[in-house]
Amino acid sequence: MNKLIIFSDSNRTSVSFEIQLKQMTAKNSKVYWKTNLKYLVILLIIWFAVSFLFGIIMAETLNQFHIGGFPLGFWFAHQGAIYTFVILIFVYVYLMNRLDKKFDVDEI
Repeated sequence: MNKLIIFSDSNRTSVSFEIQLKQMTAKNSKVYWKTNLKYLVILLIIWFAVSFLFGIIMAETLNQFHIGGFPLGFWFAHQGAIYTFVILIFVYVYLMNRLDKKFDVDEI
């Protein structure tokens, strides 16, 4: 790891900050981004399936079932898609934090 030392002089007081610079090798960088893209593709497929397939294409089939008094196709189009999108955001944050720790690029 490299160290970047910054000196500043304000009011005749010398302050130094050490910032650890983390470097990834080219191979690690490719694996990191490949894994990141894999996560994105999987989550976007889930997003597509819930919003487009369940909410539009399969709505009539799903309307045979009810959830909370509403047809399931209607529920997916209006509420289920929103809940799923929020859950996907939290899943992506969890996966990326884990990936960052694995490759040692997480916040200090």
